[in-house]
Amino acid sequence: MATPTAVELQNEGLRLFQEGLYDEAAQRFSEALESFAEEGLEIESGEMLNNIGIIRRKQSRWEDALASLEEAQRIFARAGDKSREAQAIGNMGSIYATLKRQDDAIKAWSTAASIFAELDDRQNQGETLMALGMSLFKSGRRQEGLASYQAGMQTITNPTPKQKLSRLFLGIQARILG
Repeated sequence: MATPTAVELQNEGLRLFQEGLYDEAAQRFSEALESFAEEGLEIESGEMLNNIGIIRRKQSRWEDALASLEEAQRIFARAGDKSREAQAIGNMGSIYATLKRQDDAIKAWSTAASIFAELDDRQNQGETLMALGMSLFKSGRRQEGLASYQAGMQTITNPTPKQKLSRLFLGIQARILG
């Protein structure tokens, strides 16, 4: 039997992840990581680390998740892939927020939002600004948080139905208070 390729391992990992088989998915992503690294494919290696970080976050294995995401972020930065770098930083922000490390979450999301803005990636920028706004609000910086959340709502390009409703309410609020 032929040894599976890195891409086959990656696809198997994605399938297992979608089925909720997180340990098995992480194992496949780790195997794909080794193969991609042996082939000198940095971006793909970083993607596998990012995937592992997301799995570890779902499993509440915070330190493992952060370690994988930090390494993915370093790889993306070295490779000059700003979009993936910002995604890894944003994922770290989510973990920091869960761990009640609001200052770290705010810093991560601010950095990610700035990178997305540079790239003119309005959807990811908006979603990141909304997460940043919630974190600022929870940390007691309510005005700043509301402003960031509103900016995010206005920036996203493909709002969900819930976000569309929030936009409507924010618009009404602005007219009443403005």
